[in-house]
Amino acid sequence: MSISKQDVKYIAALARIDVPEAQLDAMTKSLSDVVQYVETLQKLDVSNVKPTSHAVPVGNVWRQDQVKTSLTNQEALAIAVEAKEGSFKVPLVIE
Repeated sequence: MSISKQDVKYIAALARIDVPEAQLDAMTKSLSDVVQYVETLQKLDVSNVKPTSHAVPVGNVWRQDQVKTSLTNQEALAIAVEAKEGSFKVPLVIE
């Protein structure tokens, strides 16, 4: 499969990326190379390869929970820029 300049323009529009006209040729070649490499990989026989999500084994490092005292509501609100009815008051961010 070959990639055309029109394909690059279409993909760039979908991704909302501005690709200057001067870079279209280079981008077209780069994307064509990527597609050609993927086509090469699709020819490989991977029927005996187990699917993996990581190249190396990954595990979580767990620690013991430690119960500690928390701030009281008054202590937490003491550093608030503005408080209202026992809660932090923040500016409205929805337009």
